Amino acid sequence: MKRLILILYFVTAAFCCYSQDMVKTSEPVFKAGEQLSYKLKYGFFTGAEANLRVEESEKKFNGRPAYHIIADGRTAGTFDIFYKVRNRYETYVDQTTLQPYFYTENRHEANYKHTDNVTFDHLDDKITANKGVFPFKGKVFDFLSAYYFSRSIDVSKLHIGDKFDLKYFLEDGVHTLSITYVGKEKANCTLGEFNCLKFNPTIIPGRVFRKDSKLYLWITDDDNRIPVKAHVELIIGSVTMDLTGVKDLKYPLNPLRK
Repeated sequence: MKRLILILYFVTAAFCCYSQDMVKTSEPVFKAGEQLSYKLKYGFFTGAEANLRVEESEKKFNGRPAYHIIADGRTAGTFDIFYKVRNRYETYVDQTTLQPYFYTENRHEANYKHTDNVTFDHLDDKITANKGVFPFKGKVFDFLSAYYFSRSIDVSKLHIGDKFDLKYFLEDGVHTLSITYVGKEKANCTLGEFNCLKFNPTIIPGRVFRKDSKLYLWITDDDNRIPVKAHVELIIGSVTMDLTGVKDLKYPLNPLRK
């Protein structure tokens, strides 16, 4: 069951699928009140669920308004009996630049507990976390703020085969995720079939992934830029992420068919 949680964390990080060097649209493609729900399936079984929502933050950072973004992940069904998980990730991002000010995570996975509080100082280019202070250059995100920033990137000039790098902070340092744009493709999820942009984030083989494992991510080719499906191969079997619910989107979500 632990591998399902690793996949949930990795797939969430893989939402960050555009280069920070590309041009951001003039305004975010999401709004306060938006909610997204996902299920993570191991074969035919639902192993975990994730819910993301955007709120207006009561806090201001450097006098600027912020969005408060929350993601909750938990095991489901039979998996919840053998390996109970209750994880929460939160980030506060600038409403204009969408860069993070503060990130926190609280993970409860069976008997394991982990917390981290991360402050992003964009003036002095340093990140302060539970494990120390880390310098950085350029735009660096936590995985949750990277997802919402990436949705507001102008992808009109993407070409098949384009490769990008995105920097994100996780626990003990700044890491780089490499992604390849595969092209346009239709994808099905619980909410229907959608025209999508398809990406292939790089994964590292190990205890969970095979040497030749592939991870693919499908994002709606519309103004919302919502991930509707992800699929990754494991050493044994595969895991699929499926969009199961939306609420208060900024733009209409129009499936090709249900």
